[in-house]
Amino acid sequence: MDERETRRTGYPLTIPDALLQSDAMQRACAERNFREIFRLVNRRTGSSHAAMAAAIGKMTSTRVSDIIRGVRGIRGQQVIERVADGLGIPGDMLGVPVRPWEGSLEGSDDSGTERATVGDAGEPRSNVLPVTNIPVGPDAARTHCLVNAVGSGEEEDTEVERRRFLGAAAAAATSAVVLPGIAEARQGINAALSGSDAGDLAYLGEAFERHRGGYRGRPPGVVLAEMRGELDLLRDVLNRPHPAAVRADLARTAAGITGLVAIIQHDRGDRRDAHGWFTTAERAACESGDSQMLAWTLARHAMVPLNYGAPKAAAALAVRARNEAGAKPSAAAALAAAVTARALAATGDRQGALRAVIDARSVAERLDGSQTVDTWFGYPEQKHHVHLSQAFTLMGWTREAYTEQAAALALTRSPSVMTRALLTMDAATCLSADGDPSAAADVVVGIWEGVPEEYRSGLIRSRAEALCQTLSGAARGRVRDVLIDL
Repeated sequence: MDERETRRTGYPLTIPDALLQSDAMQRACAERNFREIFRLVNRRTGSSHAAMAAAIGKMTSTRVSDIIRGVRGIRGQQVIERVADGLGIPGDMLGVPVRPWEGSLEGSDDSGTERATVGDAGEPRSNVLPVTNIPVGPDAARTHCLVNAVGSGEEEDTEVERRRFLGAAAAAATSAVVLPGIAEARQGINAALSGSDAGDLAYLGEAFERHRGGYRGRPPGVVLAEMRGELDLLRDVLNRPHPAAVRADLARTAAGITGLVAIIQHDRGDRRDAHGWFTTAERAACESGDSQMLAWTLARHAMVPLNYGAPKAAAALAVRARNEAGAKPSAAAALAAAVTARALAATGDRQGALRAVIDARSVAERLDGSQTVDTWFGYPEQKHHVHLSQAFTLMGWTREAYTEQAAALALTRSPSVMTRALLTMDAATCLSADGDPSAAADVVVGIWEGVPEEYRSGLIRSRAEALCQTLSGAARGRVRDVLIDL
């Protein structure tokens, strides 16, 4: 164990000296490239995002993840100092003051005289004067001359040593006596001021990161059951006091988690509960001050009235989401534009829907890699084609809809039971629009009989029932019968 690691005994995370001295880390620290610093620590030490967040303090694993992905950055001096302390990076490498754990004067000898520390080359630092040699009382004015001698260049010194000398001089001049346990008391107070729930905050951030990946082949009810414990913990943590910065991060995590619950309830067909959860998510997003989170929440909320028969209400929410997202390309902006296109198409406003399609395509083309991840919060190409398939289907532009359906299915590699079923339902609607209701009925019956029972409710049933209403005669009867019997 090297000297730095020895000094940091008791700290939850200290990056090894080999990593600290590597060219990559030296360069990243010199440039204050925290994305690269976090990436190096994560990959070369195996530390999880949650462990890094807990070590730094006042940070969630979601924020660590966002920093590594380049979505967010670090600028505040206090945050940079926490990074240095949390990871064990010397202050001068990040351009901040020397950190408390970097070293202090050695202990006293038997005479009570402070021993001089030893320099890097092994020679004693004679300019760090013994405490007993510092005049007090009437002679204290002479301290000024001693301070000047230390800083004048008469003997080589460092900024750290000058601070140590001044600290020793001040202590001697006031006849200060170090009380046993006083440092530990201060650390305990700091911990209390920072909140004692760092582990819970990190866990919630990790839970948000885990669940945002979507169903991954699991039924909605299963995913919702997995989230129950985390919802109870979130409620408990939100009722505790937190510093403003921690509260903002917690509110963002709350917006994300409650938004995910709303999506699941929407897909299960519980429209009322979905509305309630989205309203909660919007309140949390507003409190966090994150406009992109608010835009995402509004756009996802718009899909509830859109998919359950209230397209005008959906359009109002979607337009608000697009305005909230702003002009800068983002996953939230692309989603808001695509949902706007679907909502306007459902109201019969084809021109408005087409303008929104053009907007969605323009934004999607300019997204960077961090915005196109395949999660409920990203806007990957597959999701883009799924939305445009629905938009063109509702507009009655079947040729364009078939093209989008084929592109979406080609990019759908995971089980994605619901996505595949909904795309096929769009194809059935297009067949009906093209004048082949019998073929459309065959497709709907095939979907309904092919999906597992736990998927035969909610959104898939809503789409099937909507299509059934457009059919007539034998085709309508076949679809109606299968919806009743199964």
